[in-house]
Amino acid sequence: MTTGEIVSIIVSLLLAGMMAWIAIEFRAMKNEFRSRAGINNETIKLRLQAYERLTLFAERCGLQNMVARISPAGMSVAQLHSTLLETLHTEYEYNISQQVYVSSEIWRAVTNLKEQNIYIVNQLTSTLQPGAAGIDLSKAILELLSINTKADLHAIVLDALRFEARKII
Repeated sequence: MTTGEIVSIIVSLLLAGMMAWIAIEFRAMKNEFRSRAGINNETIKLRLQAYERLTLFAERCGLQNMVARISPAGMSVAQLHSTLLETLHTEYEYNISQQVYVSSEIWRAVTNLKEQNIYIVNQLTSTLQPGAAGIDLSKAILELLSINTKADLHAIVLDALRFEARKII
C-alpha cells in the first residue's frame, strides 16, 4: 500500500467519523430543543388525539350528516329543531377540552362551525310554519346545502384540521 492510499483511507475514516459525530450532535440538539419547548412523544400523541376528536366533531356536526343521523319521523319542526341544537351543543361541550391541544385558529374554526350551524338551523326553522313536520326542516337544510355549497362550513374545517395535523406529524 502506498502512502497516498494510506492517507486517503485515513482522510475517509476521519470524514466518516466527523459525519457520525455531526449526526449524533444534531439529534441531541433536536431532542434538547423539543424538551425545552415541552414537546415530547406524549404531547404529540395528545395533540393528534385532539385533532382526531375535532375531526370527528366536524363530521358529526356537519348539517348533512346530522340530518342523515337524526330521523325526523314523527317529530314536529320544533322537536327536530330542539334535537339538532341539543346535538350541536352536546358534541361541542364534549370536545371543549380539546382547545388546550390545538391552535387558536383551529379552535375558532370549530366554534364557528357550531355557531354557523346553529344559525342556519334557527333561520330555516323560522321560515317554516310552527306546526310543520320535522321532515320539512330536514328537507330545507338539505336543499340549502345543495343550492349553496358555501353554507357547509364543515368541509373547510375538516381541511384545516387535516392541514394542522400534518404539521405535527
